[in-house]
Amino acid sequence: MTVTWDDLVSAALLGTGRRTPPVLPRPGQDTAAALLDAAALHTVRRRAGLRPVVVRERPATAPEDPRPEPPPAARRRLALLLADRSAPGGGGGRRGSAPDLTELLPQWLATANRHGYRAPAPLLPALLEAGRARTDLRAAALTLGGPRARWLAGLNPQWRYALRACPSDGAPPHHHTTDTRTGAGTGTGGTEASNSLWEEGLFAERVTVLASLRRRDPAAGRELLAGTWAAERAEDRLMFLDALRPELSPDDEPFLERALSDRSRNVRATAAELLSALPGSALAARMDERARTCVALERADGAVRIVVEAPHECDKGMQRDGVVPKPPNGRGERSWWLTQVVEATPPAVWCERFGGLSPEEVVALPVADGWQPDLHAAWCRAAVRQRDAAWSRALLGPATTPPTAEGSSWRDPAKLLSALEPGERAEWVADFVAVHGLSDAFRLLGVCAVPWAEPLGTAVVDALDIARDAGSYPWSFSGVMGLAERCLDPAQADRLEVLTALPEDSPEPAGSPGAAAYWSEAFQRLVGTLRLRATMRAELAGVGVSPTRPFP
Repeated sequence: MTVTWDDLVSAALLGTGRRTPPVLPRPGQDTAAALLDAAALHTVRRRAGLRPVVVRERPATAPEDPRPEPPPAARRRLALLLADRSAPGGGGGRRGSAPDLTELLPQWLATANRHGYRAPAPLLPALLEAGRARTDLRAAALTLGGPRARWLAGLNPQWRYALRACPSDGAPPHHHTTDTRTGAGTGTGGTEASNSLWEEGLFAERVTVLASLRRRDPAAGRELLAGTWAAERAEDRLMFLDALRPELSPDDEPFLERALSDRSRNVRATAAELLSALPGSALAARMDERARTCVALERADGAVRIVVEAPHECDKGMQRDGVVPKPPNGRGERSWWLTQVVEATPPAVWCERFGGLSPEEVVALPVADGWQPDLHAAWCRAAVRQRDAAWSRALLGPATTPPTAEGSSWRDPAKLLSALEPGERAEWVADFVAVHGLSDAFRLLGVCAVPWAEPLGTAVVDALDIARDAGSYPWSFSGVMGLAERCLDPAQADRLEVLTALPEDSPEPAGSPGAAAYWSEAFQRLVGTLRLRATMRAELAGVGVSPTRPFP
């Protein structure tokens, strides 16, 4: 009987006490030793019988990247950040006073890309591995890595995510790049490789190509999509439409109007949503005419109020313009149709229709028969969709309004804030934090520009200090504390150092043993992180760092 390698492995795994090995021991030799001898002999035989593999073609030479490398100190910092990227993040519980380097890596990459640096070649594998582990790092990592990162990714299947990026992404404009699939040059701007990926690539690669082309040339991106639109699958058409959103302009209206007749309901709805974001579009005008018959101003006995007559049917014209006929569970049909019509209507038309009233005056008008939540919710979505700052400001109201005020459940302050200028946004959130504290502020802080403008930074730190004095533990505010570490202006570090000291001769708050020490630790971490961010910024700028200010 021929003894196979699998026979030997099975006997070894089960043990010679449970299975007799398929070998005969020599005189005086036990079965276990015989099994090992047979395995050794079989191994030599297998290795001796291997045939040499066919020599593969050498990969093409890595493409050139003319961008400069970061200064030496910044290169060393990147190596440290990449080496520490697997450290635990800032979740709940006690974190200690050392900065969380995993949260500083995105900031380092963003700052390096603003300087126009390229990744040092020895760090490319670690950079690609970091992008594989964290999707939030991929765009910045591939921009820093440039064409060499994509070339290297073509040699390792674990880095295939990098091949889904458009070949021109991350490379300097008008620079010769290399197709990661073939190693062939793509010419200026990567057009040949982009067209190849659009015609033959995976879906994610094609979405990236379209998004990249739209950033550089919106009209060319639209024409690229129009050329293959009829042959695309419905689910792909939906995602491609969404890629038009960032650079949406009136020039896209004819294409989107044709998409309103698409055979897919979801594609029609998305096309209608995009058209409604263009105040001058024909769809916005059609929705305006429908809304005119539904919402009106009524004056009676010296009082003024808004009256609502919701649509009684959802006709084919409404459905073509993106109105979904079937409401969600628990929602009435007429209110569902009304809100869809109003949210697709430019909010500015209501000021003209109501006799020149301001947005604040319109929002303040009473609404008859309990229609206010539906009407105001639709106005909120319209203001956000069309980036109408005046209406967003009116619907937000003062920051002193309680976050759960009766009758205001339709408000979504975080979305409305996104339509305001960064400075005004920061001031509103600062007032909100000063009045209401941090419990309801996390989403609001997340839409503010980084670094936080004053007085927002001061308001957040003051609220944290108040929470400490009230006897809370810092991990109750771990999300806000993490945002502060990433978003506060590093120049605030010296001013905040006083918060790192343990209060002397101050009794512990009742029921909060050790809270003071935990808060001291948290503020030490905050100050240390801000100083480290300042150091990173100086290193990337090539500015000398003062040795008198050590960092973790």
